[in-house]
Amino acid sequence: QVQLVESGGGLVQAGGSLRLSCAASGRTINNYDMAWFRQAPGKEREFVTAINWRSSSTTYTDSVKGRFTISRDNAKNTVYLQMNSLKPEDTAIYYCAARRYRMGVGLGRTEYNYWGQGTQVTVSS
Repeated sequence: QVQLVESGGGLVQAGGSLRLSCAASGRTINNYDMAWFRQAPGKEREFVTAINWRSSSTTYTDSVKGRFTISRDNAKNTVYLQMNSLKPEDTAIYYCAARRYRMGVGLGRTEYNYWGQGTQVTVSS
């Protein structure tokens, strides 16, 4: 089992930055693809970004390209999401997710087996 705990959320003004962290425990994440999803009020949980187990591939949803960066530090068993130039529409609960490595990018919720509890990001205009 992999336990995931997100941190780093908060309230920020539009144009500001936040860095989210996802600390894993229970198992090392060396062999896991990792992702961030988000869920805004009244909306479905949506894919934001993913990084494969070797850090050789990253994928971003169009709305965050050029603003968000996913990274991982396997030695620290942690994944990060650097969010710059934040917009009010980025307001959501952000969730970290993990799955055993496999071919292809995991864009769907059902492709991930492990989830954190989420961290709230609120961007004011």
